Amino acid sequence: MDIFGYTIKRKEPAQTERSFVPPSDDGALDTIRAGGYYGTYLDLDGAAKNESELIKRYRDISIMADVDAAIDDIINESIANIENENPVEINLQDVKVTTSVKKSIENEFEAILSMLKFNERAQDYFRRWYIDGRIYFHKVIDTAKPKQGLTDIRYIDPRKIKKVRNVMKEKDPKTGAEFVKKVEEFFMYHEKGILGTSNIHSSVITSQGLKITKDAICYAPSGLLDLDNNMVLSYLHKAIKPANQLRMMENALVIYRLARAPERRIFYIDVGNLPKLKAEQYLKDIMNRYRNKMVYDANTGEIRDDKKTMSMLEDFWLPRREGGRGTQIDTLPGGQNLGEIADIEYFQRKLYESLYVPVSRLQQQSGLNFGRAAEINRDELKFTKFVNKLRRQFSKIFHDLLKTQLILKGIITEEDWENMYLDVKFDFAQDAYYSESKDQELIRSRVELLSQLAQFDGTYVSKTYIQRNILKFTDEEIDEMDLENQEKAAHENIMQSHDDMVNSHSQQAQQDQEEQDG
Repeated sequence: MDIFGYTIKRKEPAQTERSFVPPSDDGALDTIRAGGYYGTYLDLDGAAKNESELIKRYRDISIMADVDAAIDDIINESIANIENENPVEINLQDVKVTTSVKKSIENEFEAILSMLKFNERAQDYFRRWYIDGRIYFHKVIDTAKPKQGLTDIRYIDPRKIKKVRNVMKEKDPKTGAEFVKKVEEFFMYHEKGILGTSNIHSSVITSQGLKITKDAICYAPSGLLDLDNNMVLSYLHKAIKPANQLRMMENALVIYRLARAPERRIFYIDVGNLPKLKAEQYLKDIMNRYRNKMVYDANTGEIRDDKKTMSMLEDFWLPRREGGRGTQIDTLPGGQNLGEIADIEYFQRKLYESLYVPVSRLQQQSGLNFGRAAEINRDELKFTKFVNKLRRQFSKIFHDLLKTQLILKGIITEEDWENMYLDVKFDFAQDAYYSESKDQELIRSRVELLSQLAQFDGTYVSKTYIQRNILKFTDEEIDEMDLENQEKAAHENIMQSHDDMVNSHSQQAQQDQEEQDG
């Protein structure tokens, strides 16, 4: 079968290093020799049999009101929508290349953002990546003119594509152990979705879809793996259980309130001397004549009349024989603890904790504190670190696309990229006041400490020590500030000399005038 796509030319490394363990940090579907594919089966309470079903579960819980609110908090903190500012910018400060190459890299990065329409769809891409736990893009090029670089970048539904790793091993004649000889990585795509059950032969996988080269697909996983089955998980994975529990508790609370809120009646019907069967029929006739069945639909939250379904709001009809007190109607009081929602709030807190969102954000009446950093909630600090982690993982999209674009256009080689990609960073726009408040508080505390050490400057501590250990300046910042101070001092000396000269001429002119007047 022919493989679709293109491959960036690279030198094959010499087989001097050997390992008996294939790489498995990205959730790829592994196959060893001709045995078959494995590592794609995950049974969650008997509901999810493969990655496609697992993604569907993630998407189902993501539309719950509480989960959606938590996801919105995460996305708004991760991808800020600030007017007249790009959501992300490239940072090449630590990259050791010429200025012209840096300028070319910045231009190509802008071209990539333009093809992605990232300024418009940044939060949409991040939401899809966060919910599904992975995101795929097809890197489209003009095969007749590959040096023109990428011509388009198209999103791929993760349920229709899967990364596959073909591991070929050889046996060591001395030890008998099997070592990895060669690793071939590619992607399988099928319009109707990729099968994900275990023990599927490689020929079945190959025949059901299109085989695509690794370099033609941009793949960014969440970084979370099911260690038993080597399956990529979403950050929503831990929220599945508390979300389902919260949903059940909310439905149970509504049903309980509908059932216990009204005051139900007890009808004692006098049946006289009627036989048992006729007495029961007589009682049912009276019940059907006066009863109105109200049914609660848990799927839509509606209440409707339905005579085919057992009612939740039922009166009690009891027969009474002749000689008793005759027909009588009593009333049962409604529930007294209908305002208790502590169990609902408990599962809401569990849901937010599973998503690393501060529980304080559930309290609508609580305000935001933009004061001293020491007063900021610890949960907010943990949440900020979690958002930074998400941004770094999501940045793999830009690394992959930028690498392909730069190599195709001949701006750098693959060896150059391997040496520099760790220094290529991406700065996300931030509209959260927490970072600014924290920086201001750090500066304030350093200045306060500096004022206390000012009297010891030149005696017990030196200026350099204060700059490095108190003000936390780097060597570059220290050199830059020393140069600025020297330039400022030189400028002040020049201005002082000019002022002295002007004053001297003025005094001399005044003396000359006095001598002439005398």
